[in-house]
Amino acid sequence: MNAPPPHAGALAPSGAPTARALRYLIRVPLLLWHVLVHLPLVLLLSSPLTGRLRIGAESLEHRLIRAWSAGLMRIFGFQLRRIGTPLPGATLFVANHVSWVDIEILHSQRMMGFVAKREIAGWPVVGWLAARGETIFHRRGSTESLGGVLHEMLSRLRAGRSVGVFPEGGTRGGREIGPFHARIFLAAVEAGVPVQPVALRYGEGGSAQTVVAFQDKESFFANFLRLLGEPGRLAEIHFLTPIGPGEADGRRRIAELARQRILEAMAG
Repeated sequence: MNAPPPHAGALAPSGAPTARALRYLIRVPLLLWHVLVHLPLVLLLSSPLTGRLRIGAESLEHRLIRAWSAGLMRIFGFQLRRIGTPLPGATLFVANHVSWVDIEILHSQRMMGFVAKREIAGWPVVGWLAARGETIFHRRGSTESLGGVLHEMLSRLRAGRSVGVFPEGGTRGGREIGPFHARIFLAAVEAGVPVQPVALRYGEGGSAQTVVAFQDKESFFANFLRLLGEPGRLAEIHFLTPIGPGEADGRRRIAELARQRILEAMAG
């Protein structure tokens, strides 16, 4: 059940040094423009006067954050492909966790407030966007913090908002999908909302999971710079069959079923 996706155990070639240097030459100016020009525009249009304007079923602020996230991922060379449809309304989205890009890629498809480790709040650009994207920051290893996180998740779900979580509790180098912590599903059970599993695959057939993932002892900044120079590659976002309220008996069974559906999608 822990088998990696096809080819996920081997690093995909990243190209010759000259090609990597050329990618930096093109992408660094694009990144600076995206941060120094597009980001202030997002801030301006997300003010209380305009940010709550509705565009269909979505607020302008949420649409802008989604568009900015999609633009950031394109600068990094990711070709986004969505399979399936994210549920509307209050939903607990659960996904496998590979790297920091997971949050940006999911935000590009559907606005959701993530549960993420507190350290992310201090990351350049991504930390700010995570906070603007309604992230619930959790201090790992703290029972008190987890209790507060579950309370906030329940409150948001009951208010009709969506929450995204990585139930593995951390990244694993892209080589496997670890057990899902059942406690995080308690909020969905108590709120009576569906759980939708999401499989994130990088590269054709998941061949670049280990490339995108944090390497051994690699910092966020080092991973950020390395991925900025990587060749363009596919990023698939599989929105899988939801688990409706009452469909599975208890949070442990929901956790097992969600993980199983993600594993099947990764192997497909």
